[in-house]
Amino acid sequence: MKRRERIYVFVMATTFLGVMAPLLVGCAARGAMLNQQATAALESTETKNPAEYRIHPGDQMDIKFFFNPELNETVLVRPDGKISLQLIDDVQAAGLTATQLDEELTRRYAQELRKPAVTVIVRTFTGRQVYVGGEVGNPGLINLGLGMTALQAVINAGGFKDTARPGAVIVIRKGPDNRPIPVRVDLDQALDTESAEGDFPLQPQDIVYVPRTWIAQANLFVKQYIQDLILYRGISLGFGYQINPDTRR
Repeated sequence: MKRRERIYVFVMATTFLGVMAPLLVGCAARGAMLNQQATAALESTETKNPAEYRIHPGDQMDIKFFFNPELNETVLVRPDGKISLQLIDDVQAAGLTATQLDEELTRRYAQELRKPAVTVIVRTFTGRQVYVGGEVGNPGLINLGLGMTALQAVINAGGFKDTARPGAVIVIRKGPDNRPIPVRVDLDQALDTESAEGDFPLQPQDIVYVPRTWIAQANLFVKQYIQDLILYRGISLGFGYQINPDTRR
């Protein structure tokens, strides 16, 4: 291998480390501040938002009439968020609570029936799901069980991959005005203790993202910018190397 080519490869590797090191330090400090702000925003959101379930497309509901049982129906909320009912046609259901929909149906049916007494019963809850992505075995939507935490969601999604970084998991939640609020969660702490310390309770529609370890990122860099480049240029270093992805840190 020529001396110029060796220098080129060395410069590429040291440039990567030189650029990433200060960025990681800066991001860590800024991330801590943002995490405090995000946690405060989430606490405020949890306090203001009602706990009552809101209807989603795909939910199945029973609409029952106390004095007019012939109008009883089991309906499925369409993708556009509406349901179709006898006498009053389409009604917007998605985004409402069962109580709010009950009130709307009572108002609408009051124009058709002498004494409407309507009850809305939600049978299936498609809105009670969270998305788990990143370095997990089976990324995708999972049903949100009662009291489910971020760690339990990851386990339900196939667990951590070898390249996962449990100590830097991000939970993204819809905040005020539908703004996404990211919060960093240290699931290493939850894994290392028998208590729930370090874990994070989830809410419907949360996103749990598990990032890669820095070693996995370095391995990808070596693969894309050094190994492939060397093979493309027809350069032989005369030795082999392997970066072992740490499973936890």
